[in-house]
Amino acid sequence: MNENAKKIWITGASSGIGKALAIKFANNGWEVAVSARRENLLQDLSKNNSNIFPFTLDVKDEKLTKSVFQSIIEKFKTLDICVFCTGIHDPESEKKLSSEKIREIMETNFFGTLNCIMAVNAFFRKNKSGHISIVASVAGYRGFPAASGYCASKSALISLTESLYFDFKRHNVRVSVINPGFIKTPMTDKNKFPMPMIKSSEFAAEKIFIGLTKKNAFEIHFPLAFTMLMKLLKIMPNWLYFMIASKGMKKIKL
Repeated sequence: MNENAKKIWITGASSGIGKALAIKFANNGWEVAVSARRENLLQDLSKNNSNIFPFTLDVKDEKLTKSVFQSIIEKFKTLDICVFCTGIHDPESEKKLSSEKIREIMETNFFGTLNCIMAVNAFFRKNKSGHISIVASVAGYRGFPAASGYCASKSALISLTESLYFDFKRHNVRVSVINPGFIKTPMTDKNKFPMPMIKSSEFAAEKIFIGLTKKNAFEIHFPLAFTMLMKLLKIMPNWLYFMIASKGMKKIKL
């Protein structure tokens, strides 16, 4: 352990963006606590980098989340940034409207993230420093086909982060939201449609690292051309958005 090294906690770190981000921070001298359900993948990650420390966690378990955070603090003594990156999506099952599937997605993506926020809440407020960053998605800008649960969860996360910005600012704690476009991960590999401007997890990690350490924006979004297009759809009149989206659905046979 290096007392002078900065510390970060990343959830959803067993694969995809979370894993790439953990490696990026570790390679830049940070000490990184990584959490996910798959202990074997976390162990593999830590074996390859001495700056990465695994803490197995299912974020849906509120008590366990608080316990894991306390274990991280016992090891690190302090924490500079938290990136809550846990997320699930099953496009095939979401084609059929299912309250059970939507509830499962919300429990992981939204309430799981909320459990993490509540775990660190008192620590950051007391210290009057730190940074909480929440990974949402451009899927939270609008409701997309075959993604009712996923879009709802990401939209809720964006709104939650906006509200928390004001709550934590009073305590000198920074809050930010990360809205990626299409990133190649095991989750997006399930998609059966063309994904425009798709980027690698390493590309995402680079953009997030810069946004968290070298910039002070509330929203970190990328790739720029795609996210600006999505922002245009966000402010578009509903009738026009539905017309464009419907034509797109026919082309890709959703």
